[in-house]
Amino acid sequence: MTLAPYELVAVDEARMGLIVLKSDESIERDLRRLLPDDVNLMVSRIPSGADVTPETLRQMELDLPQAASLFPDGLPLDVVAYGCTSGATVIGPDRVADLVTAHSGARQVTNPLSAALEAFAHLGVRRVGIVSPYAPDVAGALAEAFRAAGLEVPAAVCFGEPSESHVVRIAPASIAAAARSVAAEAPVDAVFMSCTNLRVLDLIDPLEAELGLPVLGSNLVLAWDMGRRAGTGLAATAPGRLAGAR
Repeated sequence: MTLAPYELVAVDEARMGLIVLKSDESIERDLRRLLPDDVNLMVSRIPSGADVTPETLRQMELDLPQAASLFPDGLPLDVVAYGCTSGATVIGPDRVADLVTAHSGARQVTNPLSAALEAFAHLGVRRVGIVSPYAPDVAGALAEAFRAAGLEVPAAVCFGEPSESHVVRIAPASIAAAARSVAAEAPVDAVFMSCTNLRVLDLIDPLEAELGLPVLGSNLVLAWDMGRRAGTGLAATAPGRLAGAR
């Protein structure tokens, strides 16, 4: 066997990491739609319960180090995102960032809760209506996190569905109806459809046109924050007012 000569070249690309729940069937597809084509998006999976409860969400704090350590060695990642809105709420964004940074070496860390707060500030949103697929104890924790950040949550609805395998299959018509009910219940500046597994991306433009409000989803705000931090922005085809507010 003859050894062939070779050279190493510099890699000039945005490098992003995404920690995905074992049970999530939506976020990878959505982020590849939302981020520019030339982003190098690398994915690690984390164990997660079949049902979403405060207990299964807290368990992910113990599993985050292993998931974060599985990204390729070499150049540091520009940003790593932990892809769970409710998990970030229960564990705490600062704790998530500490664990992911320590075990991945990422330059920056984000999650859907922190990304949503950044997006609300960017759009000037102070009153948020929430649509959540989960039980009231999980959905209520997100509302409290928003209030703790200084936002008002005058309206919120949840489907009371614990099973992730059912969440991903909630009908778009049901989600849209829930968003309309939130917007009709009380004056809000935006509607936030929580959960990275909830398939809402194709609802954002039609709902914004109908409601006359910004409509955001967990995956949209997460991709927006990743693109903002890495300097890539979103894909030109990304939906919604947030994507247009570059």
